[in-house]
Amino acid sequence: MVTEQRTPEESKVAALESSGTMSGPLVEAAEGTRRRRRVEAMQLVLRALCMASSVVAISLMVTAKESSSVSIYGFLLPLHSKWSFSESYQYLVGVSAAVAAHSLLQLLIGTSRFLRMSSVIPSRNHAWLIFAGDQAFAYALMSAGSAASGVTNLNRTGIRHTALPNFCKPLHKFCDHVAISIAFTFTSCFILATSAVQDVIWLSQH
Repeated sequence: MVTEQRTPEESKVAALESSGTMSGPLVEAAEGTRRRRRVEAMQLVLRALCMASSVVAISLMVTAKESSSVSIYGFLLPLHSKWSFSESYQYLVGVSAAVAAHSLLQLLIGTSRFLRMSSVIPSRNHAWLIFAGDQAFAYALMSAGSAASGVTNLNRTGIRHTALPNFCKPLHKFCDHVAISIAFTFTSCFILATSAVQDVIWLSQH
């Protein structure tokens, strides 16, 4: 037989409901508490997803390296490509690392308060601080992803009217790693933007 685990607050509410002594305001308060807990759980899930997405973006980028060769004007030239050769890729790794650290910190603080049955966002000042951080990091991720996309697109198309070829043909593994890393970077940006919207909703209600 499976028994449902309830918090002390939910157990008290259930006891009052079964005894028929729970009034209208108490029912509304209990429903409000359940709704708040669901919203806070979603906030923690978003933090975990953002952290995971940023870690994946970093992992894929720092493992992006490959050696091959390319023919230019009939000459076979060796190629060696690595993420650290590009400042745009370094910028993406740095921003993603900062976002991962920010998300982990907020996740640890929020989870600790959630388990203690306290509000994940204790005050308006705290909410404004989180909102500002989410906004700043979301813009930084967008900037890093856009810069890295420009470099990757140049690698794929080459430069018109010159002998520079499509470097992603001989370095396809490198370019695939970078492309997927950029995709996860934009995913983290979207998640942070969603968190920022939730911050605005919380501020409008408190």
